[in-house]
Amino acid sequence: MEKNIRVGSNRYTVVDILFNVFNYIGFIIFTLLCVYPFYYLIINTISANNLSANGLINFFPKNIHFENYVEILKLDGLARAAWVSIGRTVIGTTLTVIASGFLGFMFTQEKMWRRKFWYRFMVITMYFNAGLIPMFLTMRNLQLTNTFWVYVIPTVVQPFYIILVKTFVESTPKSLQEAAEIDGAGILTIYARVIFPLTKPILATIAIFSAVGQWNAFYDTLIYVTDQKLYSLQYQLYTFLNQANSLAMLIKSNGTIGQSMEALAKQQTPTSIRMTISVIVVLPILFIYPIFQRYFVKGIMIGSVKG
Repeated sequence: MEKNIRVGSNRYTVVDILFNVFNYIGFIIFTLLCVYPFYYLIINTISANNLSANGLINFFPKNIHFENYVEILKLDGLARAAWVSIGRTVIGTTLTVIASGFLGFMFTQEKMWRRKFWYRFMVITMYFNAGLIPMFLTMRNLQLTNTFWVYVIPTVVQPFYIILVKTFVESTPKSLQEAAEIDGAGILTIYARVIFPLTKPILATIAIFSAVGQWNAFYDTLIYVTDQKLYSLQYQLYTFLNQANSLAMLIKSNGTIGQSMEALAKQQTPTSIRMTISVIVVLPILFIYPIFQRYFVKGIMIGSVKG
């Protein structure tokens, strides 16, 4: 008979304990593998740049300084580009969540005009699209090129998000909507008062998907925007990333001859600039994930139960 071991108020067999130990070790190793790349980037951006450029910073920062961030944030156009990115992320995400929530709800309503046709038409667009040139011509004919709205309007209706909401709403009791209809509630009231509070987990999931997509996007700037005032942060950093060598030379030329060893250690290099830009790009998203994490798992699991 297998011996039980008492731990607190619970009893475990030896097999249970070994299984838990291996599980914890496995998860710890996996977590370290996921976290280490971010940690490596951060410690290299705050360490002496000459050591970082030679690959001597692996586990702990040395000669800590924050000159890399100061110099990068002082570059022309970066603050304006940051506001553009924040604006498109907030407005784009809000509109996408509103559209996905309401359209997903409407596709569950049998009284919707030609509901099946519109739903299938929307699903088809997930697999087929016109291509780059027709898309560009459409944006130009709609006079959206070189405007802020070219970042927002094309992404408002996302079929995948609508399907997630539709599936989520179908999993809620029909009797809730029927009771509201008996009380005289219209379609908008039913959505706002009954369905919307229930769909918060899936809408939070969509919000984080959309926010990450909007924040990281730079391809639309490359195609549709030539006005530098409308450059997004990602595109601006992308150009800086490609110009890391010349930026390092520019920053170095602003320094003085005969600098101390401490000043030389803070002198920017292409490697330090690339790593600093990567941290600036990733950091905001790392703060958003923990806020929405509690909705994320629940929302995506319930929304994906039915195809």
